[in-house]
Amino acid sequence: MTRYLLGKEVEPHFDKPYLSTSLQNFWGKRWNLMVSRILRSTIYEPIRYYLTPLLGRRWTLHLGLVTTFVVSGLMHEMAYYYVRRERLTWELLWFFIIHGFCVAIEVVVKKIALKSGPRLHPIISTPLTVGFVMVTGFWLFYTELIYFGADIKEMEELMALSHCVKQIWPALRRKL
Repeated sequence: MTRYLLGKEVEPHFDKPYLSTSLQNFWGKRWNLMVSRILRSTIYEPIRYYLTPLLGRRWTLHLGLVTTFVVSGLMHEMAYYYVRRERLTWELLWFFIIHGFCVAIEVVVKKIALKSGPRLHPIISTPLTVGFVMVTGFWLFYTELIYFGADIKEMEELMALSHCVKQIWPALRRKL
């Protein structure tokens, strides 16, 4: 729509996340690409750059990954707090902490698998990845939305929009 209205090409925010073959692939190359780039350049890369001389490449890789996910979780908690103005449940933060540690573990497992040979075929790895994201998402993310009442508020907004369109439609129809 932006390209049509403004004549400008917009970078995509997602790249078929349902085809993710790993959590690393999901978070780094398929889900919310703009935020991934921002977090990579502001959290992950500075940690790697400044702490590698102290801790070594391997440990700063894992520290950078987990810290990036923690920051993302805190940002989500902050956004929910500003919308709800209620006590935080920290479920969103736990979602990102779990995913951060799982990505760090996945990096280690991939390195070991490269040395030993066989890798999971996408027919197996894609459902495992998407399933893991969905299960943890429903468990920690979606329940937060339900607790917040976002589903009810969304339905109320859709009903209000429907009512507005019903009132405006006859006038628009006459003009067309």
